[in-house]
Amino acid sequence: MDGDLGEAADIVTGAAVARAVEPSAGEGCGQSGTCLNCGTDLLGAHCHACGQKGSVHRTIGAFGHDILHSVLHFDGKIWRTLPLLFWNPGELTRRYVHGERAKFVSPLALFLFTVFLTFAVVNQLMPDDTGMSGADDGSLQVTIDSPDFALERQKLQTKITRLENEIIDARDAGKPTAALEEQLSSDKLGLRFMGTAAGTFGANKGKTDNPSLRDTDFPGAAALIKAAETATKNPQLLLYKMQSNAYKYSWALIPISVPFVWLLFFWRRQYKMFDHAVFVTYSLTFIMQLGVICTLLISFPQTEVIGGLLLSLYPPIHMYRQLRGAYQTSRFSAFLRMCLLSVFAITALTLFAVLVITIGVT
Repeated sequence: MDGDLGEAADIVTGAAVARAVEPSAGEGCGQSGTCLNCGTDLLGAHCHACGQKGSVHRTIGAFGHDILHSVLHFDGKIWRTLPLLFWNPGELTRRYVHGERAKFVSPLALFLFTVFLTFAVVNQLMPDDTGMSGADDGSLQVTIDSPDFALERQKLQTKITRLENEIIDARDAGKPTAALEEQLSSDKLGLRFMGTAAGTFGANKGKTDNPSLRDTDFPGAAALIKAAETATKNPQLLLYKMQSNAYKYSWALIPISVPFVWLLFFWRRQYKMFDHAVFVTYSLTFIMQLGVICTLLISFPQTEVIGGLLLSLYPPIHMYRQLRGAYQTSRFSAFLRMCLLSVFAITALTLFAVLVITIGVT
């Protein structure tokens, strides 16, 4: 139960972070009177001088409503966005690019929430065993041979304790704690990643060496040898860093992928880099959400086949529909670009994996 609450807290944090970057344009109704913040006469739902909403509340019920809107609704936009994202992504992309921003959750806000959701769900489904037990704060009790791994774990636990104390002090002083709580949630999830790494590789006994690799001599061989030795001698630490880096640097998939989409339309001047960025962000968000759904389906024997079929068949169909709808191409052109983009997607994912591993071994 405590673990479930921890994962739920990660999802709520993701929603709060996503809502923080989600614009509030178009959310409200007309108001009359003066702004309670700066005293300016109101001309609409928001003050045109300071931006505050014209309608404010002081009830606990309304406060709870704000929380539910942040977590579940994004002020109602989520229910207009998700159906289009899953079934008509091209229309969603095109409409957002051409100015219909207030109706839908922005690509970045939805992406941030989906990243939190993906890692929270997948990490919850990973087994915590092999001599490891986790407390509700993510602390681990596992026998580890590697001093580097133990030191890294100790540093993370110390940081978590420090953040918890800073949050208490900030609350006592009446200061905002959202940024600290976001970092605390991220570090606790990182500690769970460390538990997964420890459980995967056990106590890390039987270190091996590869003398033939040391004899390799070519440009960049020294870095390759160092990476291989790090992975061989300390797989627990490397796996933890890879999981943590994939979580922290998931946003890097966007700039990595945008140039590949640009290559498909570089001679068509009407499409800007912004258009491609919106396309990529919505597409990555869909893939992660589909992955979460299929992971849950595959975890149950009754729906395992359905999850496998969805995960293997629907992504190219979705890619085709998004290309055709967003860029207004013909069926043949969309199909051809879908084939090319499938190859580009694998290339982008490989580049991201290389980035994650490189950061992990340095």
